[in-house]
Order: sequence, then structure tokens, then C-alpha cells
Amino acid sequence: MFTPRARAAGVVAALTVVTAACGAAPSTQQTTQASQGGVNAATATSAADFGGFDKLVEAAKKEGALHVIALPPDWANYGEIIEKFQAKYGIKIESETPDAASADEINAVKTRKGQDRAPDVLDLGQSFAISGAKEGLFAPYKVQTFDKIPEGQKEPTGLWVNDYGGYVSIGCDAKKIKTCPTSFADLLKPEYKGQVAMNGNPTESGSAFAGVYAAAIASGGSFDDIQPGIDFFKKLRDAGNYNPVETTPATIENGETKISIDWDYNNAAYAPQLTAKGIDWKVNVPSDGKYFQMYAQAINKDAPHPAAARLWQEYLYSAEGQNLYLKGFARPVLLPSMTADGSVDQALAANLPKVDGEPAFPTTEQVDAAKAKLAAGWDTAISG
Repeated sequence: MFTPRARAAGVVAALTVVTAACGAAPSTQQTTQASQGGVNAATATSAADFGGFDKLVEAAKKEGALHVIALPPDWANYGEIIEKFQAKYGIKIESETPDAASADEINAVKTRKGQDRAPDVLDLGQSFAISGAKEGLFAPYKVQTFDKIPEGQKEPTGLWVNDYGGYVSIGCDAKKIKTCPTSFADLLKPEYKGQVAMNGNPTESGSAFAGVYAAAIASGGSFDDIQPGIDFFKKLRDAGNYNPVETTPATIENGETKISIDWDYNNAAYAPQLTAKGIDWKVNVPSDGKYFQMYAQAINKDAPHPAAARLWQEYLYSAEGQNLYLKGFARPVLLPSMTADGSVDQALAANLPKVDGEPAFPTTEQVDAAKAKLAAGWDTAISG
């Protein structure tokens, strides 16, 4: 059973309530763990600050733990990534609230500051990474492969760094839908009445935000103009085709969400599992709205396990970590350089959903503007 990164309403509130109920005292761990052999792990900006990678590993092992949230086991293969990291370094990972959204991660950083239960690291939709950096929530850190990461895919000091990504896609139950849609224009057809769902609310969810951006591109908009995407979903709602149920594997299995707009790596990963349940889940990258986006990694500047947090980043951006993302149908940020140096798993790369052309990316300013426009107009568009 897959556990997608669901964007259920109320998760932010739930995180806050749990924190208050536990009554966690401010962490003394951070002070005692931050200095490792004279090195302040909390302010280290590279492995060199520890005296080299081996010293970073030593410091992280002394901390012995890493706290993560919002990492579903079957989202971009995080289950195996977590297992392999724990086995490699002997560091226990506490994975909390895997179904939380990017907005919930930011909320947890703010509300749990100084507590042992604060998240050490974050996996965020890019718009949330950008806004979190502006709020001063993250610590700058450059992994050893930092220079291989393309410009535009990282904040210059390493406050956030894109890690893996995918294209917006349309998943479809081909046994229940006679002709699966292959474009956003198709989704407006009357035969899809009440069928078109998304993975979350775009004001909280990176994947749903990308879905609206892709719809904008398909509808004559651009990275500078997300409004046509908002208008598209209003048309979808007015036509009766929009389904407000947030997609999960369970809603696909029970027939609640026969068509779902989501990342291609999620839809592609669902397919083999759903086949065993008699569901023929087809995946198409829409021909009229190709939109690619990366998710970003960041380190909580008040991480209770600052050395382990930095080692986790090193692992994710190593060839081993990047190939594990690839195994989950996600496109790792180092794919171009790994293809060039031969470290990519070619068999896994061959399994990626096929897309023509090279992806383009919005700028930080464009994402900020789109997020603000969406926040101002989404509820009115979708609820009337």
C-alpha cells in the first residue's frame, strides 16, 4: 500500500496540538551536541568545517538520531532511502507524520523551535523552500557535490538545494475511463464529469501548486502568469468535472478518483502496485502543459541533530542517494552530471516516463508571484 504525501486539511493544526500536548521542554541536546571536537555543527557550512567527511560522519554518529517529517515511504522511494541511510551510518531516523505537506513542515520548524522534536531537515516544494529561506528558517550548507548542481537549482549559499523532481502528469484508471485524457484540454470534456482530482490543495501542496502552473501553461499563461491556470480550474469546476477529493492510493482503489493530476513519479510508482489489484493505471505527461519542478532540501537552522542533518544531505546528493530517487521514478538533480561520469544507474533511468524536450524552470521571483496570486484567488475560483 502506498502512502502518498496527502494534503489533508487540518494537518497544520494537528502538528501544533501534538506539540502543545506533549509539553516538550526546550532542547538541551542542541547545545551539547552542537560542538563536536571543537566544531560547532550547527554553524558548519560544509564537511570541511568538521575536518573532512569522515569527521562529519563521526559527529553525526555521536548524535545518533535524525528527525524527519513529511517523507512518505513510497514518495520518491523515501522508504528505501531511509533504510539505507540507517544501515550505512547506524543513525536512527524518527520519521513523523509522513503525510504532512510542505506548509506543515514550515509550521513545525516555527512551533517547535528549541525542542528535541523539531525537524532536523526538510523536503519542500520549491515555493516553500524559497519563502522559508526568506524567513530565516534554514542553515546554509554546501554538500560535496554542490558545484555539480546546476545554477538555478540551488540557493547560492546552500540555504536550499533542489534534489529531485518530475513532471506534472495525468494518471487514469484505464479500466473505468474509456479514453484516458492526454492533455489539460481533454479534462474539460463532458465524459470526465466529476472525475478530475488532484493530490492536495495548491495553496499548501507543492504538487497541486505545480498542477495549477501546468494548467496555466496549457491555457496560454506562462511562468509570469499563473492566472489562466486558476481560471482553468474554475472552468473545470463549472463544468462539473472537478473532483475535490484529494487523491490517495485508497481513493484510486475504491474508484473515488479515477483521474488524478500529480507528479509523474507518483503516478508511475502507483501503476505496478495497482496492477496487482486489477487496476490499469495509465500515466501521461500532458501534451499542452509540460511543467517540471524540483523539490528542495533544507536544514533547520535550529536542528536538534545538526551533524546528522548535514550527513543526511550528503547522502541524498551522493550517487547512491540520487540513484535511489531514480529507483522511485523521480529525476535526480544530478542526473546530467551522473550520466556524463557514468555513475547513473542506466536501467533505472530507462524506466522514467518519456518526455520530449528539456525542462524549463521559473525563477524565484516568478514562483513568489505565482504563489501570491494563487493564495489570493484559489478559494474563490474553486468554491465560487
